[in-house]
Amino acid sequence: MSQSPGTDPRPLTGEPLALDLLNTRWTDGGVPHDLLDSVAGLGVWLSSPPVREQLGPDPVPAADRATLDRLLLARTALDALAASTAGEGPAAPADADPLNEVLSHGRVRRTLGPDGAPASTVEVDDPSWAPAWHAAESWLRLLADRPDRIRPCANPACVLHFYDVSKNGTRRWCSMAGCGNRAKARRHYARRSEA
Repeated sequence: MSQSPGTDPRPLTGEPLALDLLNTRWTDGGVPHDLLDSVAGLGVWLSSPPVREQLGPDPVPAADRATLDRLLLARTALDALAASTAGEGPAAPADADPLNEVLSHGRVRRTLGPDGAPASTVEVDDPSWAPAWHAAESWLRLLADRPDRIRPCANPACVLHFYDVSKNGTRRWCSMAGCGNRAKARRHYARRSEA
């Protein structure tokens, strides 16, 4: 897949941060891709506008090996939890341990600001933990809101995940233009060949 330096090549972006991190792996024509297979790919992910927005006002951490390794720990933990959320079996108690390990490297500090308004600040052990911690915290928010809306794409060949924000909660595809249209085309050809 050719791309300009710094261009995010992923087919699905802009999901909540936890799912956006899971979607750093995808397939294209059966060929697997992993944006986080290098520090350069990490730089692309960290600089993508949806990720930047969700990481908040803090400076972007360095795209270095430490940040990448910590983000991969979070992605592995989220991958196991997403599989159980998708109905592939109940989460084992030990499935929470890796995500809790990531979460143990940060916290939300609540304060009362000088103007009398409450304020929240994320504090992490080291800036390299920030993206992983924010992704793990994003997962907790999704679980608290609507865990039934965390879904894998219905295309068995697709590995992408999405958060269904449709009014009736019936979204099935990562993208109607991609996987949804391919499924419609398969059904159409199947009907024609039966006739």
